[in-house]
Amino acid sequence: MDIGIGLPSTIPGASGGQIVEWARTAEELGFSSLGVIDRLVYGNAEPLVTLGAAATATERIKLVTSILLVPFRVNAALLAKQAATVNHLSGGRLVLGMAVGGYEDDYEASGVPFSERGRRFDQMLAEMTRIWAGESRGFAGAIGPSPGVSRSQIIFGGLGGRAYARVATWGAGWIAGSRGVESFRRGAEGVRQAWAEHGRDGRPWLMALPYFSLGPESRENADAYLTDHYAIEGSAATDIAAAALTDAKAIQDAIAEYEHAGCDELLLFPCSPDPQQVRLLADAVR
Repeated sequence: MDIGIGLPSTIPGASGGQIVEWARTAEELGFSSLGVIDRLVYGNAEPLVTLGAAATATERIKLVTSILLVPFRVNAALLAKQAATVNHLSGGRLVLGMAVGGYEDDYEASGVPFSERGRRFDQMLAEMTRIWAGESRGFAGAIGPSPGVSRSQIIFGGLGGRAYARVATWGAGWIAGSRGVESFRRGAEGVRQAWAEHGRDGRPWLMALPYFSLGPESRENADAYLTDHYAIEGSAATDIAAAALTDAKAIQDAIAEYEHAGCDELLLFPCSPDPQQVRLLADAVR
């Protein structure tokens, strides 16, 4: 199983210097991917802009939106160009994870009806796929840069039949959220079933996204960040914080559990922007 690491861009106050140092150190230490998480009404950095910065600071590591909330971005053509630009700047290293999201305030802030997000998502996927394939849109032809994002670079998040069908129809894989290995196991089975029903060859790439926090203030950092980030979910925020992996043994146990459940890549997200967390995680997973 591959081990990736999230960038601290999700954490309010993380500086550009911390993010760039984090990206370079993660590549140096052999992590498979750098991930970013999306929110609109929160103090995080925008995911594609962040990956654009990471692309110029690295050479080999994959760059993953895990995930990008697509339907409140109201212009599919512009989003397709932004994603293709990150892919171009990184030399084809983008893994574009997408989903609808579940927080109404993100949609209210964008002026997009929350109730229409699934339908809008499917329409935008169809539009972006045509753009990435090079369909002419004007005097100069296609929307570039070229090449666009291929099906093999697309993954989806989300639970339920519509999410799993999108994996089988549009993408190459699926990523579970931060709700534990049993949630991953149930979702992975749904994805595999949809994959088979759509007659896809091979198998989907399966990923998961736990949180980690290491060092002397590991528990304090996990509680402070995660109860803030997930405060919109009420009492569930405390449960999410409690599930954070806060020592080497917890991380090693989680790796074993996810691998046994069929996970192909574990993308561990931080609770502190201190770049030393990258080295602490590398030591824990060795």
